[in-house]
Amino acid sequence: MSEPEVPRDPIVQRGRFYDELEVGQVFAHRPGRTATEADNVLFTTLTMNSQALHLDAAFAETQPFGQRLMNSMWTLATMVGASVAQLTQGTLVAQLGLSDIAFPHPLFAGDTLYVETEITAKRESASRPGQGLVTMRHTGRNQHGDVVATATRVALMWLSSETEAGW
Repeated sequence: MSEPEVPRDPIVQRGRFYDELEVGQVFAHRPGRTATEADNVLFTTLTMNSQALHLDAAFAETQPFGQRLMNSMWTLATMVGASVAQLTQGTLVAQLGLSDIAFPHPLFAGDTLYVETEITAKRESASRPGQGLVTMRHTGRNQHGDVVATATRVALMWLSSETEAGW
């Protein structure tokens, strides 16, 4: 005779609510993402960016880095995207802004982008009860540890007491 099946609550992957984040916390988002030539060409053409440094290998060989550069907007989007599952999936009300964006070292096809996020500030919203503003500092590094991108992001987040149990 078999044991009766015990109902279980599934564990749902989600980000963290405002009240689960603390200033000074650092999150390492893994796995990394290896950039490909296809990523570069597709992203660059989808966004109507005709920059030869992303599309023209022969031209790029004559430039200071000697090869095509990954589109910096791909790097930024991938860096922010890498943080979603761990930080904002289902817990974000809205992204309010990005600032202090820098690309201090090039990223090339074949490089792997690794991302960390530090929580740098937070405060409950004065005008939106049940929500709070969280400031995050994203840092992207290649496989050698070189910083290839940084950005500050402000997000409006739910407090855990203000959401449905669906997440």
